[in-house]
Amino acid sequence: MRRSMKVLAAVTLWAASGAAAGAQSNHPATTPRRGGSATRPLAQKDKQKLNQKVDAVFAEYDKPDSPGCSLGVIRDGQLIYTRGYGRANLEHHLPITSRTVFDIGSTSKQFTAASILLLEQQGQLSRDDDIRKFVPEIPDYGQRITIRHLLHHTSGLRDYLTLMSLAGIDFHSVTGDHDALAIIARQKELNFAPGAEHLYSNSGYFLLSIIVQRASGKNLRAFAQEHIFGPLAMRDTHYHNDHAEVVPNRASAYDQKEGGGYAIDMSNFEQLGDGAVFTTVEDLLKWDQNFYQPRVGGAALVAGLLAKGHLNSSKELEYATGVVVSKHRGLPTVSHGGAWGGYRAELLRFTEQKFSVVCQCNLGSTNPSQLARRVAEVYLADQMEPTKAQPAATDAPTNAAAGAAAVSEADLGKAAPSPAELAPFAGAYYSEELDVTYELNEKDGKLWTRIRTNKPAELQPAGRDLFVAPFGVRFEFARPDASRQGRPASFAVQAGRVRNIRFVRRGE
Repeated sequence: MRRSMKVLAAVTLWAASGAAAGAQSNHPATTPRRGGSATRPLAQKDKQKLNQKVDAVFAEYDKPDSPGCSLGVIRDGQLIYTRGYGRANLEHHLPITSRTVFDIGSTSKQFTAASILLLEQQGQLSRDDDIRKFVPEIPDYGQRITIRHLLHHTSGLRDYLTLMSLAGIDFHSVTGDHDALAIIARQKELNFAPGAEHLYSNSGYFLLSIIVQRASGKNLRAFAQEHIFGPLAMRDTHYHNDHAEVVPNRASAYDQKEGGGYAIDMSNFEQLGDGAVFTTVEDLLKWDQNFYQPRVGGAALVAGLLAKGHLNSSKELEYATGVVVSKHRGLPTVSHGGAWGGYRAELLRFTEQKFSVVCQCNLGSTNPSQLARRVAEVYLADQMEPTKAQPAATDAPTNAAAGAAAVSEADLGKAAPSPAELAPFAGAYYSEELDVTYELNEKDGKLWTRIRTNKPAELQPAGRDLFVAPFGVRFEFARPDASRQGRPASFAVQAGRVRNIRFVRRGE
């Protein structure tokens, strides 16, 4: 979700349940050239064919009654094609354009990383600093967590968005820095030792925003405006830390409703760092230009962003510094996706071709990462390796099932316990780390739980003392003695980016 969606990037877990297109002027297109950028202009007829192929990628959103996407195709630092597909606002029938403002979710992480790198250039911090130098609220786990760990998602810190979801916090509620920092600081253990694994965690990038503020004396919004967005004349771009702020040209975000139609899905979270950048296709062009001719941060900033993470074992990661450095059909890429509420985004760069695709959407069912790659294939197919079966490109690596053994469909509901066998599981269980109580009840031969005002969720048996809730959240119960008899005294929750959250039966 975030900002993954996240999860991600958005992260949407079971606990939070219940909750004519405007075409832009077409810029001159150019012919792809193997092994480098291209400069020879295309004939008008060839441009039209390319444009038609690109438009076909977005055909299902190119409707007057649908949310959609804003597309920008960049070659050699220039927009060669822009187009809006669908509506930015369904209530007022406003078309999407290249100047429509979107929340880009986790695609924001590169700007947070750039802010840290700029502060390092200024001598205000080092990537090898212990994070407790700036954020002493984080417990001392007996193992040093560095800023570098945060940048590469190797810190072991539990993902705060997943924690909030498990705590029953509605993502449409208003939350800010205090709320996010408080739930991270309450955690009594890490998912793993720092540097031992890579597991995408929005906690790291949120904490980077706190570090920016404490190292510079300015919040991330002000720092990025002064040092990145302002110098690059990104006039329609900002970190959004006020849910009530009026944003000109902002797209509303939507999800599809069962049975047809759309519902608004926009978050009121105000914390920054893991997401929250609002921007446009035209402004992201200026950021893309800075990659090749860096006016902000110089070559050192670009090199810092491309610096890949490493584990303690020396294994190199594809996740670099706020971006993913990888390949698509044999061509080197630098990219990052984003998902938050009903917003989706992707900034995909083919470095050797100096070719980039910006795709921003306001419908939660879209996949801009996949759409952007399909657009790139229209222009660069003759330079790419043959298509192979690949997992669909999404937001940055999610590791959604990490930390928990797989539970097969066949195991779910297998040898369903009788009501008498389920009854001992019922009761109230409290988690100090989440500051929330789960009420478990047996009803109609099934085990149910409910968090705060959310809808009840069924826990399906998957083994002795093992139950699985919707979205793969695992409940692993423990009994008070080695014989595994008697009433369960506690359980541990495994939820992908969060491992081993312990709940203890009240009154025990």
